[in-house]
Amino acid sequence: MGSPLLEFWSAARAAAAKGELLKLTLSKPRHGGNDLPRNRYARLVQIKGRTQLQITHRYEDREEVKNHLIGMGISLLESALGVDYGNADLFTTHEQFSITLTRKGNARFLRKTLHLRPRPTDPVVQEHDRAKHREIPADRMYLHDLGITNERGEVLRDGKRKYKQINKFVEIIDGLLRDFPLANGAHIVDMGSGSGYLTFALYDHVVNSLGLDVTVTGVELRPKLVEKCRMVALKSGFDGLHFTEGSIDGFTADRIDVLIALHACDTATDDALFKGLQAKADIMVVAPCCQKQVRREMEVPEEMKPLLGNGILLEWQAAMLTDGIRALLLEAEGYQTKLFEFIPLEHTAKNVMITAVKGRKRAEAKEEVKALKKRFGVTRHHLQDLLKAKKKV
Repeated sequence: MGSPLLEFWSAARAAAAKGELLKLTLSKPRHGGNDLPRNRYARLVQIKGRTQLQITHRYEDREEVKNHLIGMGISLLESALGVDYGNADLFTTHEQFSITLTRKGNARFLRKTLHLRPRPTDPVVQEHDRAKHREIPADRMYLHDLGITNERGEVLRDGKRKYKQINKFVEIIDGLLRDFPLANGAHIVDMGSGSGYLTFALYDHVVNSLGLDVTVTGVELRPKLVEKCRMVALKSGFDGLHFTEGSIDGFTADRIDVLIALHACDTATDDALFKGLQAKADIMVVAPCCQKQVRREMEVPEEMKPLLGNGILLEWQAAMLTDGIRALLLEAEGYQTKLFEFIPLEHTAKNVMITAVKGRKRAEAKEEVKALKKRFGVTRHHLQDLLKAKKKV
């Protein structure tokens, strides 16, 4: 029995050292009770430029994720095999190893070559300094609880759009946080968190992949959604993830380091941005929709009426004008902005995402806002109204 065990764990250590370990799983628990996870799943992750072994402990009612130094993590798994678990599976970029220990002390060992190249989503440690973005694993328990995957961790047909959106959103956040790192203790607020699937993925990535000790708060008006998200967060063991019932403009916090607003319609996006500006947030990410306030105000220039006489084109123009003014107002307040298309949410055909990070004030942005408003006959913009009211106080 010693030889197969030695070969298995030697292969695991060698694969981890080379960055070739894809996953290592312990299964077939040998005794019952809620204190023993039904399985343990390990993979390599990059945290602050350091390779670690991330072990997910999957209980019947929750998941716990812990990061370890590679040697210590593998030793923990090794000590559990044969005592708590009867089976172990190791997948590397080139080989598969499986070992099953019987209660009589015998071992069944399998080793075979895999003629496959790792997929881009496989968690192989990259050799360059900037770690490649990892997808949120589909087998996360909260994805099942939120209706995106089935009990086997497979993405449902109706959940594919949301799962794609989750990973695009996490990729955007990952890039922002690598360029503008957060300190431990930071507070991230998701204004209008809705059903919470993006909020959960955000927390999972920042805490479990980036290794940051942060608090994430989801703000949502609908009490049933808040209660459900609280239950799923508790079940998932996400101690730093909280949900509060209330409106965006009524929310208060001692600090906001990152502000997210992906479900805020019309002027609610402006309310969220204003909260971020008041808090001097380092990063803001919003995906506005239903830009009605500016559209009601618009007076189409005479020479543009042949183009904007069409209702849908007028709607698009109003959306571009609304978001363009938002970006300029943020730049006038000292933020660098980017606008780009984001994977649509459920209730709108398309989305523009605005990201803003602290930079230098651009004084000419105010004049550019003034010129745009004059050009299209817009007398007011909600975010500008909020900023003016603040300065009068």
